[in-house]
Amino acid sequence: MPIPSLSRRRFVATCAATLGAGLLPRAGRAAPSPHPTPRPGITGAKVLTHEQLADSPKLVPLFDGVRAIPQIVDGIRCNCGCASMTGYYSLLSCFEGDAMARACPICQGQARLVTRLHKEGKTLDEIRVAVDAQFG
Repeated sequence: MPIPSLSRRRFVATCAATLGAGLLPRAGRAAPSPHPTPRPGITGAKVLTHEQLADSPKLVPLFDGVRAIPQIVDGIRCNCGCASMTGYYSLLSCFEGDAMARACPICQGQARLVTRLHKEGKTLDEIRVAVDAQFG
């Protein structure tokens, strides 16, 4: 029986999802908190810039995409577990300061989905439904 081939990207994503699911507390996965309300006047000014991402050039387009739509990304709950950490408000927080999103495939995956759906013209509520379906 032939073994199905996986692209490198699909293999890494599958491994990350499998490992991430095993490391997250079960209670956190069973009943995620609601999505946050975007903060009035929120900007992407604190999202890391390409200069700050010099050691991670492949992430620059993702961080640029997040920076362009802070009012949307700020209305999305992060599902990797960082939302329970002090100072984190939304998925936008994962791209600011220490930028947990630099190394977290869940933060990155959610942001890729959010930016793509926003470009397709989806509303915040529609994006939340898609995020919950894929990452919730």
